Amino acid sequence: MAAWVDSVDGRTERALSFISRSLSDVQRSADQDFKLMKARAKSFRDLASTLDKEWENFRQHASPAPLAISPLTAISAQVEDVEFIRRLRPTLSTFRRIQSDPNFVKRDDSKRSRDRMDLSMLKKALAPLASDGDGDDPSTTSLEQRSPWVKGDNASWRWRERGTGTSAKRTRKMVKLPASEDWEPLKRMKEGLRDLESTAAKSKTPSEFLENVKKTELFENVKSSLFLTKARQEPGKDVAPLDVPELLENLVRQSEPFLDQLGVRKGSCFYVSVSFCKMLRRCKRASSGNAELVATSTESEPKDDLDLRVASVLQSTGYRYRGGMWKEGTEAADLPDDGRRKIAIVTTASLPWMTGTAVNPLFRAAYLAKDGMRNVTLLIPWLCKKDQALVYPSHMSFNTPEEQESYVRTWLEERIGFKADFKIAFYPGRFSTHKRSILACGDISQFIPDKEADVAVLEEPEHLTWYYHGRRWNKKFKDVIGVVHTNYLEYVQREKNGALQAFLLKHINNWVVGIYCNKVLRLSAATQELPKSQVCNVHGVSPKFLEIGKKVTVETDSGKSAFTKGAYFLGKMIWGKGYRELVNLLAQYKQDLADLKLDVYGSGEDAADVKSTAQNLGLGINFHQGRDHADESLHSYKVFINPSVSDVVCTTTAEALAMGKIVVCADHPSNEFFRGFPNCLTYSSPTEFVEKVKVAMASEPVPLSAEECHRLSWEAATERFLEMTKLDRGSASEQQAKAGAAVKRPMTLSMSLPNLRDVVDGTLALAHFVASGFEPARLVSGAIPGTMHCSVEQSKDLGLPPPLFHGF
Repeated sequence: MAAWVDSVDGRTERALSFISRSLSDVQRSADQDFKLMKARAKSFRDLASTLDKEWENFRQHASPAPLAISPLTAISAQVEDVEFIRRLRPTLSTFRRIQSDPNFVKRDDSKRSRDRMDLSMLKKALAPLASDGDGDDPSTTSLEQRSPWVKGDNASWRWRERGTGTSAKRTRKMVKLPASEDWEPLKRMKEGLRDLESTAAKSKTPSEFLENVKKTELFENVKSSLFLTKARQEPGKDVAPLDVPELLENLVRQSEPFLDQLGVRKGSCFYVSVSFCKMLRRCKRASSGNAELVATSTESEPKDDLDLRVASVLQSTGYRYRGGMWKEGTEAADLPDDGRRKIAIVTTASLPWMTGTAVNPLFRAAYLAKDGMRNVTLLIPWLCKKDQALVYPSHMSFNTPEEQESYVRTWLEERIGFKADFKIAFYPGRFSTHKRSILACGDISQFIPDKEADVAVLEEPEHLTWYYHGRRWNKKFKDVIGVVHTNYLEYVQREKNGALQAFLLKHINNWVVGIYCNKVLRLSAATQELPKSQVCNVHGVSPKFLEIGKKVTVETDSGKSAFTKGAYFLGKMIWGKGYRELVNLLAQYKQDLADLKLDVYGSGEDAADVKSTAQNLGLGINFHQGRDHADESLHSYKVFINPSVSDVVCTTTAEALAMGKIVVCADHPSNEFFRGFPNCLTYSSPTEFVEKVKVAMASEPVPLSAEECHRLSWEAATERFLEMTKLDRGSASEQQAKAGAAVKRPMTLSMSLPNLRDVVDGTLALAHFVASGFEPARLVSGAIPGTMHCSVEQSKDLGLPPPLFHGF
């Protein structure tokens, strides 16, 4: 029992404590509300006192003024003689005390009607001003003055004086002659005052009075006049283009700062411009043959504000403001009208040259355009016949760009299994035997029309911009994305004075990539660190290789042996593509790998040197002509050996994994993407290389899972590309919906302070433009002579106008 009583007492105590806390919170909230109410009441009293003072000053200082031209100024000049000011009861101070009385609502109707302002007095005082003649003394003297605001009618005003002599009572009033109807502004004023008086009679409280006032025509007229300057052109309504006078006036207005520096005063220049505009308008009316328009003056026609006219015309043309003087907008958020991004992929090589920069950009273009959400253009180099013989295998050549485009599309569709809907364009290129690569000629950005200049993807951005002399990429395009394919520093270090060349090339790459690209994607960490860069493998393999891997898996599950051959290596036959490492490893461990019979497929500039070196060292290597990795003769190999450390992400390694083979490769950042695959064996030392090769030759490949196949596919690579670049932003309507639902940004100045990074990039871009336009500087840095402009032969092949400079 005692425990129960203690429990009840505890609950009661907690309940009382809760109630007391609640009451204290209510009291504290009420105190805050009372303080706020007092502060607001004080501010209202201060405002009312200020109004009282202004009203009294107006009554005391109002005195007769000289006779004015307009009726409004005449009324204000005689305001002291009008008795309605003195007869207004109660005054503002009395009215404030009555309306602020807390018992105002409880007062009966008779008292409240007595305490209201008698607005009828104002009506009675103004009524004689608009009345016709009322039998005044004919001896009155009159003075007529025509109103300048009334156009095209016979309305006039006359002042009449009553009485004679100095002792007689003299009154003045202004009457309208019976020539036309009432003056429209005064008529509207009378109607507004009648509405205001009836509204005051119907209202019982101040709040009700204010609500009723909002419903009157007078309130609507005042509101519309206040927002007149904010009127905008109705959407979908045709807007007349700017005529010559408007263009001239706008030009003069925009040129005022420059003219001021020349000593031309703004007033003089504006007067000349306006006079000339009036003359042009009169000439236009006279030529139209309309007599009425010619007769009327320019002041009688409605004038559109020039700023509103310019804004309306710009809006009708779809123009969008993109930023201030120092910063060009963004936005990126401005999508094309159809909501589809226009992507131009620019690369440094093309089929039939089987290199990574020819194959991977081709697949990227096809898969970006596959879902129809983007307009894609692939820009590839066009070589003259002489360079085609040096680059393309099996002495292949093309007479026209259309022939090469047909070959490229046929090759692509055989491997992807669908028709790729994207455009292919060509730019002039020259093959450099020293650099063993194709270099662009002239300004290649001009081959993308300005209306399609939305997104540019530069495959190998440093390569494309070393000797680029033209319009700045990230000024023509909204977004410029660089995809780094090649580790050029690794190649340069192998040459004579490699350390010095690598040092200079590193800073040149930073220079050109930083000024031309908004974002850079490095396929692996094997490349140099570049400005605005991130590491992500955005390459995949052709579906044909994945189909080969699935076929191998089916044969393995059925008990058949899909692999009947041993190990092989495939790649362009130059020392920098892994052949140097391969020859050294096989020569160093010739005895340990005596049973290894390696087949090598490739062709290139160093083919003869590689073959002779391997033969002199007595290595068991069988050399074959280079061929496509998807060739059926390569399907039965079980092990792919790739010791290269100069690649960024080796395409042949990814293709071998997709076909279900075992891959032996170096423990290097370029192979980081492949380490998670069970068939990838990496080594970090020469002795470990021997061990991994023996394990691979004695093992069977593990079938790829569905997840691993998708990771190697171009669908997954495209998803990674879109995720890293943020290009897939939806349609234009979705963007507008998001913009409407977003929080409003604070207002900023259109001419913002310059961004230091933008200023530095602009200065460096100007320096690069000047240096790339100086032929001796180009030759010293390794450019091909005459590549600052397109050659005559290439101009003829591409259907371009003949170049102005073709002396090289």
